Amino acid sequence: MKTKQVDRNMNHFQNDNLNKLAQIFPSAVKDGEVDFHALKEELGFFTEVKEEKYEFTWAGKQNAKKAAQEDVFGKTLKLVLPESKEADKTENIYIEGDNLEALKLLRQNYYNAVKMIYIDPPYNTGNDFIYNDNYKMSEADSLKAEGDMSELGERYTVNKKSNNRYHANWLNMMYPRLLVAKDLLTDDGAIFISIDDNELENVKNLCNMVFGENNYVAIFPWRKRTAKSDVPFGISQDYEWIVCYAKSSLFKGSIAGKERKYYVSDDYPDRPWRIHDLTKQTTASERPNSYFTMINPKTGVEYPANPNRTWAITQDTFKKYYEEGRIVFPGDYSFLNISKPALRYWKEDDMEKAGEDFGRIAVSTKLGDDIGMSQDGTKEITNLFGSKIFPFPKPSSLICFLCKIHTSEHDIILDFFSGSATTAHAVMKLNSEDKGKRRFIMVQIPETLEASSEANKAGFTSICEIGKERIRRAGESIVRENPDCEVDTGFKVFRIAPTNIKWNSLMDAGQLDFSQIESAPDLADFMPGANDADIVYELMLRQRNVVLSESLEQLSDIGRRTYLYGGSYLVCLETEITVELINKLAELVPLPIKFIFRDSAFRDDIALKDETFRRLKALISKNAGTDKPVYTVEFI
Repeated sequence: MKTKQVDRNMNHFQNDNLNKLAQIFPSAVKDGEVDFHALKEELGFFTEVKEEKYEFTWAGKQNAKKAAQEDVFGKTLKLVLPESKEADKTENIYIEGDNLEALKLLRQNYYNAVKMIYIDPPYNTGNDFIYNDNYKMSEADSLKAEGDMSELGERYTVNKKSNNRYHANWLNMMYPRLLVAKDLLTDDGAIFISIDDNELENVKNLCNMVFGENNYVAIFPWRKRTAKSDVPFGISQDYEWIVCYAKSSLFKGSIAGKERKYYVSDDYPDRPWRIHDLTKQTTASERPNSYFTMINPKTGVEYPANPNRTWAITQDTFKKYYEEGRIVFPGDYSFLNISKPALRYWKEDDMEKAGEDFGRIAVSTKLGDDIGMSQDGTKEITNLFGSKIFPFPKPSSLICFLCKIHTSEHDIILDFFSGSATTAHAVMKLNSEDKGKRRFIMVQIPETLEASSEANKAGFTSICEIGKERIRRAGESIVRENPDCEVDTGFKVFRIAPTNIKWNSLMDAGQLDFSQIESAPDLADFMPGANDADIVYELMLRQRNVVLSESLEQLSDIGRRTYLYGGSYLVCLETEITVELINKLAELVPLPIKFIFRDSAFRDDIALKDETFRRLKALISKNAGTDKPVYTVEFI
């Protein structure tokens, strides 16, 4: 039996009237408010319009776009080693925090680097959690958004259907995230968005704005359930939709097709070949030159053309095709059972024409029976955890299929509404099947679970805990089932946290108390409690195309606080720069492409800094010999 609270609001007359008006004039009620201009037109009163244009807009659109362009101040990604798995060798990433902030923090590292994005965002059903980015809107734009922050300061709110900005709130949440996500996609990358009927139209309009209408690829209908009987209008909506957009025209989707049959014959032992229909769907009147009787030069047997389906070649080109061995007649090979001439194609030509797509075929939007429904996703969760701890998870088979369409061995797949981490599960599963090395990045806000939920009873307090544990358990299961396959089932956990670095502390010369710095040097540059690893990662967030999965090495033979990230970025956090230190840095092989030092290590001595780096430059040039090393030096 369903229960609910007694509604404390008594005056529903306005809403009732609004609903009645919407039934009579649907176009006059938009997003819960009366469009009086549209209402007048419905009643036959038209005003002169000087200029008409098609435009998709909503309350808060401009501020939402601004939000995508704003920088992330005072935030970083903090490595959480205790919750990571095989952090020293994995290339997978799991991020806890607001996904808009996370996307911005990843913008430099993964710019133009992600091959595929899959997201399953809140469907805006009236009960979903929606991220509330606190956009500043004037009264002319909208009423103040409903909702509040959680006790932990998490920025989300329930977007109730009673909200007069029901669709606008959802669009304001999605728009900036898609704008930033586009920057992360490779030029041939694509995004797949799961959605239901509530916002399907808006998703398409939104993606047309972000990715361009010409980059719309397809909508895949996914069957989520079998028919229900207790449904509105007596029609069971059993499908959800997966909307696909490409970043550019370079995108090309395909899947492994059924292997073509090639023959090897004595006359062509080193050239496998196949046969194809030699006729074309054209009439004799349309192609008179292709309407002729074909004669086998060896046997003299005649093969008249069909007036409704002519030959694909002309009488003039027949001799050329025959001499090139491209026409096969009945009886030429005992293993062929054909009744009319066929066209021969060489495998080498097929391979050259198809390139890396050889053996693959175009994708149908009709998903196969092997793609599971929601109940299959629930079964996966139950098998891993022993109970249904997450509602309506997508089956990993669905995400595997999408990955097959558009990813290959070393690609990166991003999911910034990761939920129970189905995408991570799917990536590991697919890698185990085809021996790929795909990597995943999961992002999820640490949404607190209700105390009465199955997940909470099982010991999980947030969605992030479920996602991380699922990756661990799914990885273990995959390894058990595929003991000989080397699958990366680890992941580094990062958490959005306050900055470790006092970025503005040295802006005003002469403001620092060097007597205090002598006793506590890190106070000049870093926040209390900051550790070196977190500082290095924060510095790396500002480097273009430097992934967070790279190794971090402490160069103990050079200094106690000198590090090499990814073999290319030298971060020196020493409080003092000595001649011996510079000598050792100059001898590094291979030479780092960037050196990062603490400005405070030079104690405002500009002459010392200049002298030090003239020496570094001279030593590097000397050690490089005739080579011209390329590197840069930066300071914090």
